[in-house]
Amino acid sequence: MKHSSLVHALRACTLCAGIGLALSGPPAALAQIAATPLSEKIKATRTLVVGIESTYPPMAYKDPQSNKRIGVNVELVEIIAKELGVSVQWEEMSFEQLSPSLATGRIHMIGTAFTDLPSRREKLTFVDYLATGAQPFTTSGKKDSLKAAGDLCGKTVGVPRTTSYYPVTIAWSDKNCVGAGKAASTVNGTAGATATRLDLKQGRLDAAVLGPEYVSYLMNEEPGVYTLVGEPLNKTLFGFAFDKNEPALRDAVATAVTAAIKNGSYKQVLQKYGIGRQALAEVTVDAGN
Repeated sequence: MKHSSLVHALRACTLCAGIGLALSGPPAALAQIAATPLSEKIKATRTLVVGIESTYPPMAYKDPQSNKRIGVNVELVEIIAKELGVSVQWEEMSFEQLSPSLATGRIHMIGTAFTDLPSRREKLTFVDYLATGAQPFTTSGKKDSLKAAGDLCGKTVGVPRTTSYYPVTIAWSDKNCVGAGKAASTVNGTAGATATRLDLKQGRLDAAVLGPEYVSYLMNEEPGVYTLVGEPLNKTLFGFAFDKNEPALRDAVATAVTAAIKNGSYKQVLQKYGIGRQALAEVTVDAGN
């Protein structure tokens, strides 16, 4: 079919109403966007507006040399957009602004590292793409005495107090230490990931708990300084988040991530940033706990 004929056909179909003068480009690209179950607004602009907070390496952060936004989520969203036949418009914002911006329509999806929790699914729906959890770690000098999570009983453990890792670590101690007749872990709430790392390095903590993706980043940045203490205390999922009233966009993104898993680009991105062990074999929807 000639380009002009395809444009005429797209303008005539009910599904594609609203693309209008935005139609341009090669026939394959136009056919791709016409067949994708996106809202008419996204079809018209051929743009996916994505909210992101770029302060959490290796998921999304600024390259200290170029100040360019880089990271796992940045590259995965670009892959998703290519699969959908649209471009990405990034909206940089604080973590607290993400959900309200989705509710008001300022953004189409949350592309930052966002945990799929049941409490968040009252208003949001998720495409789960990465395994995560509360990962204990310590400095290499303590690796002989802190090998498994059970060794944290009776120890001082630092955890950012504003994250879900804090109540998870306390609950884990209550069940696995106190419940087993051992001394509880002393869980110190810290001011954040940077403060946690500093307290650990300066010996004020025996161990710390952060996301496994961030711990991997620290271990790559400072080789030989840190070591893992067993497996994560819990297992949950990061998900790309959408307004609950936009299941079509969610499903389109789920299909795009599935394609990335099958063609290998998903695994390549994770391995590039040192978190290949957190890969999922398949995409799930609203499966976090």
